[in-house]
Amino acid sequence: MHSIYCFIGSRKSERDYAYFLIFPFLLLRMLHDQIWISLSRYRTAKRNNRIVDKAIEFDQVDRERNWDDQIVFNGLIFYIVRMLIPPSYSNLRFWRSDGVILTILVHMGPVEFLYYWFHRALHHHYLYSRYHSHHHSSVVTEPITSVIHPFAEHIVYFLLFAIPLVTTMVLKNASIASFVGYIIYVDFMNNMGHCNFEFIPMWLFTVFPPLKFLMYTPSYHSLHHTQFRTNYSLFMPIYDYIYGTIDRSSDSVYEKSLKRSGEEEEESADDVDVVHLTHLTTPESIYHLRIGFASLASKPHRYTYTLSQWYLQLLWPFTASCSVLVSWIYGRTFVSESNTLDKLKLQTWVVPRYIVQYNLPWRREAINSLIEEAILEADAKGVKVISLGLLNQGEELNRNGEIYLERQPNKLKIKVVDGSSLAAAVVVNSLPKTTAHVLLRGTVTANKVANAVASSLCQMGIKVATICKDDYEKLKLRIPVEAQHNLVLSTSYAAHKTKIWLVGDDLTGKEQARAPKGTIFIPYTQIPPRKLRKDCFYHSTPAMIIPPSLSNMHSCENWLGRRVMSAWRIAGIIHALEGWDLNECGQTMCDIHQVWHASLRHGFRPLFPVA
Repeated sequence: MHSIYCFIGSRKSERDYAYFLIFPFLLLRMLHDQIWISLSRYRTAKRNNRIVDKAIEFDQVDRERNWDDQIVFNGLIFYIVRMLIPPSYSNLRFWRSDGVILTILVHMGPVEFLYYWFHRALHHHYLYSRYHSHHHSSVVTEPITSVIHPFAEHIVYFLLFAIPLVTTMVLKNASIASFVGYIIYVDFMNNMGHCNFEFIPMWLFTVFPPLKFLMYTPSYHSLHHTQFRTNYSLFMPIYDYIYGTIDRSSDSVYEKSLKRSGEEEEESADDVDVVHLTHLTTPESIYHLRIGFASLASKPHRYTYTLSQWYLQLLWPFTASCSVLVSWIYGRTFVSESNTLDKLKLQTWVVPRYIVQYNLPWRREAINSLIEEAILEADAKGVKVISLGLLNQGEELNRNGEIYLERQPNKLKIKVVDGSSLAAAVVVNSLPKTTAHVLLRGTVTANKVANAVASSLCQMGIKVATICKDDYEKLKLRIPVEAQHNLVLSTSYAAHKTKIWLVGDDLTGKEQARAPKGTIFIPYTQIPPRKLRKDCFYHSTPAMIIPPSLSNMHSCENWLGRRVMSAWRIAGIIHALEGWDLNECGQTMCDIHQVWHASLRHGFRPLFPVA
């Protein structure tokens, strides 16, 4: 605020542009880093360009979530320095060639040299155990790993990188270009060295061989994080060559990584076994994807936002103008996450469309085309199973996926799974053991899971009540004759004071208000109802806890907790593990008891006590 006031209140010839530009420059640095973060996660999710092919887990995400602290810290120091130094040193010109050249020379000499020996000292067991081990806890690096250090290290690094800046200021040939350019260079090289995918072309080193001493590559620094005692240099490997600490495998790892990253993107999913096809929910949900903001992706997505997410509200203009626009223009799905379960390779693909678009009848055909293209693409790449998540398998949209089989008769080798059987099994097994009767609410007859749940509960001897006569008549036709007496038509809520409600995503606040105190709401749809009652209990949407062997799981699936996966997504995995040769779509369902026991056998565990 003060810099803006001074800038506006000064004459044009006396304006201090350096002071005015500090805050915009901080925002630019954050944007620069976030672009690297998203690009790295997207590239590594496609598998074919990784340098270190290992998993990242939640502990690394939590450790690295404060990556922007150092940007704020640097900004505060810039402001303090501006206040302490005389105006003759702070009022900088935009460009001075001598200052730019001096900045380059000072970095190549003192900064690189001092960093090399300081870095080697940090790997002495005394300093390493107390400080630098925090940085090396991330064996699989991400761009933000580059700035994850204890505070004492941040101080030393700031002093090191300040040498060129202070030198040019003392000699009075500093400029805004030299300051901004140098800091952007440091950020760029830091992010590049930790991005875990190789992309520096080999022809650069062929055309100019000395470049190998002046610029490192992502694979070069990745070796430092896996070998620990080699490749200490900052950005210029020359000092590793001089002092004999170059890793002998640097060239071979570089060539191998470059060969992997040079493959065509279209071939990147050739070894994927299962694809889960989901979509965006709200405009802000783009930030909750793994390629978005890690701190948000690692936590359950709140269906209603709170003041703790005020920054998302500040970003709303950007979200509305860019994110929504991209979703309307972008014409294909994209990879957001990759996981492994033993030898099974999994990927999550995202349809760039929102819930509001799925609810527009005139958008359904276009969305169906996107889903069908994703199924055909996965089939062409040899994927065994594709599971349809969220609204991608809606009855009104595509009849639970059956429309795609009709459009491609006898052509698809891939199995299309809507996950209804496991979702129904999870609901049935989430009921308290003493349950004698339940109330079924929502668009029951149009929901495949609700029908399966009602039929199963009636056969188990549990009374299932519905207040809609039309639902009652249609459900009765789908329940075995010997169990139909357990289906009850209740004329009003008061007539059936059950405290267990099986609900769909269309449950209104008025309906929730009629529930007795202590009611348990158990959803059978993909989208949970809004939590409006503090005196009631809300289960999550049908989901299970994943086994420890499912790795690289470092983001939450929508509103589910950590290492919890929706039943619809798990169903595709179970389908592939069991090798079932059928498409679970349309009205076709697997036996819910069979699929439930199969999921338990493969290490998935229920969120709630099993009935």
